[in-house]
Amino acid sequence: MCAMREEGAGRSHGPGPSAPASGPARGAGLDLLLEAAVRDTGVLAGAVFLLTSDGRALQLEVAAGLPVEALTPWSRMALSSPAPVAEALRRRRLVWLSDPEEVARRYPRTAIALPYRCAAAAAPIVTGTTAWGALLLLWPGPGTAGAGAPGPERVAAACRSLGRFLRDAAGTGHAVRPGPAPHALPRPHARGRDPVEALAAADLVERLPEGSCSLDLTGTFTYVSVTAATLLGGGVAELTGTRPWQSLPWCADSPLEECFRGALVSRRSAYFTALRPPDRWLAFELYPDGSGVSLRITPTGTGPTSSAGPARTGTFLGQALPLGEVYQVLHLAAALSEAVGVSDVVDLITEEMLPAFGAGTVALLAAEDGRMRVIGRRGYGPELLDRFDGAPLTCLAPAVRVLATGRPAFFATFGELTRAYPRAVRQEGLHAWAFLPLIASGRRVGSCVFAFDRPHTFSEQERVVFTALAGLIAQALERARLYDAGKELAQTLQAALLPDSLPDVPGLDAAARYLPAARDLDVGGDFYDLVRVDGTTAAAFIGDVQGHNVTAAALMGRIRPTLRSHAATGAAPGQALAMANRQLVDLDPGRFVSCLYAHLDLARHRAVLATAGHPPPVLRHPDGRAEVLSLPPGLLLGIDGDTDYPDAEIPLTPGTVLALYTDGLVETPGVDLDDAMSGLATQLARARSQPMDGLATALIDHARRTAPRTDDIALLLLGVAATG
Repeated sequence: MCAMREEGAGRSHGPGPSAPASGPARGAGLDLLLEAAVRDTGVLAGAVFLLTSDGRALQLEVAAGLPVEALTPWSRMALSSPAPVAEALRRRRLVWLSDPEEVARRYPRTAIALPYRCAAAAAPIVTGTTAWGALLLLWPGPGTAGAGAPGPERVAAACRSLGRFLRDAAGTGHAVRPGPAPHALPRPHARGRDPVEALAAADLVERLPEGSCSLDLTGTFTYVSVTAATLLGGGVAELTGTRPWQSLPWCADSPLEECFRGALVSRRSAYFTALRPPDRWLAFELYPDGSGVSLRITPTGTGPTSSAGPARTGTFLGQALPLGEVYQVLHLAAALSEAVGVSDVVDLITEEMLPAFGAGTVALLAAEDGRMRVIGRRGYGPELLDRFDGAPLTCLAPAVRVLATGRPAFFATFGELTRAYPRAVRQEGLHAWAFLPLIASGRRVGSCVFAFDRPHTFSEQERVVFTALAGLIAQALERARLYDAGKELAQTLQAALLPDSLPDVPGLDAAARYLPAARDLDVGGDFYDLVRVDGTTAAAFIGDVQGHNVTAAALMGRIRPTLRSHAATGAAPGQALAMANRQLVDLDPGRFVSCLYAHLDLARHRAVLATAGHPPPVLRHPDGRAEVLSLPPGLLLGIDGDTDYPDAEIPLTPGTVLALYTDGLVETPGVDLDDAMSGLATQLARARSQPMDGLATALIDHARRTAPRTDDIALLLLGVAATG
């Protein structure tokens, strides 16, 4: 983004990348350990990703056996990203992907970014409780000759070595941080060759009737025979040191780049034919290893064929693009389609799109109530954005003007920028900008600004990619804003239907928590309440209305006041549930309600409980033992108006804790409910003696960490004050 003088903005000092350790710590040390990991596990390629200093993202640092361009979509990813490397570190476990079909099933975005026949393993690099990064290993997929799958124990050993190295480097004050750009390790030749032998090898190749070439890991010609140069339509000198799909225009429309990448990653030979204009067909054979690809070219009279599948033209929106960029666009588009809330879109743009484009700084602005609001940034200093935040849509700054015109603006240098916007203020460290309008279905959503730390000429292809992705960002942001608005409305309604606070009951420490489902727009049906009956007695209840929608919320809004009114009269739990049940049956809402009701007598140190099909409470005794209580069963409310709900009495001695909860706290896919409730009892027993408010937070945090929760959670803790 660029400020204008009339807006009063000063210079922006964006934080640069963390200073990496120098010398052996970053160079030889990490590189040698990755080489050893690849060698000892027997795989074909590997890469090390380091955790950024803020702990929110992983950044590719070094690759071995394949070019860093092959991992461009993963060059930087949020730790929350649904990618194997991020998941391995996030969950502290090995992620094993044995074939491409499994990759596509479990990680569709990864399958788009790496569409080759290979298997992979991602493992966390940790020491103790400290996370450092992750190790990625690749080997040929099933049915492919070459290196086999590594042993899990060897993968673990490699990660331990990497972890110890990173820990020791940090301990000496030379922490290894991600560098400004990832690098690839050259593969040493199996044996040295003297000049005479090298010349003999070159003569041998030159005498062959077909053309021969050698491409390194980046796809650059390192050797081109005279015959090959003639067949390709170039000269040896002009082709050497270039990439064929860049130096030969007709190669850009051939499958060469795709076949090269596929052969290199999968270590499978490939074959295809391509037309060299105007009418000469050539056959290409590719033979890969860890140092590059050997390419054999022969004339042929046949039409297009390929052993790597149908030839792809590598076009996007009518423009020819390198296939790596096509996969990158598809990967980012898939990622945007998965973004749910505005924070998801912001994280995706700042953590994944920024490095994908080679930019150093990004800002995301939304148009709200006639003004621009900064909703996400990376690299820009707060001084500039604080001044710019809230600028009217009539402002002449480029980030606002592109939204007014609907046309993106690209500036390769500051000089170009000042010619278009004379009042632009130079921002230290920024030299090129891409200003993108975000427009969805004709609605002006906002703008996105990418800035570069050096002058950058935007090719026509780059402009096409930026423009197309701006449209995808706009649509994702519009969907996310609608989602957030709906979720806020649902949570506001939910909060209005639950008690604002719990009453003060002498001798009782009470705390409650409500946590809505993570990805649910609907209003939940969970409810709870605590009612003070007199100076020494209270009633507590918790329940769950069937369903997640406005109807369920409306029913919850009627059942809770009903139970409160019965509690205020001092009704026994079974009696209160029976009366509420009859009222619910008369309403005939077509929904059922589970409920657990407890009457607490703090003077006599006892509690009476009754249940209507609700998960049983957990009781922690004063000595720290905890158990899941077994109560006489009762039908859900709303089924049969004549149902009885038997009472059960338990002692409530000082120091006792009674936990009432809804099933969202314990239910997880694939886990038996009885085992899950026993697990809650174990957590309650292990928890140290503390106020109920802290204990409630600890139990909720544990539930969120251990498994994804798909249902609302309600928790009501009741602690009887210890005597003396």
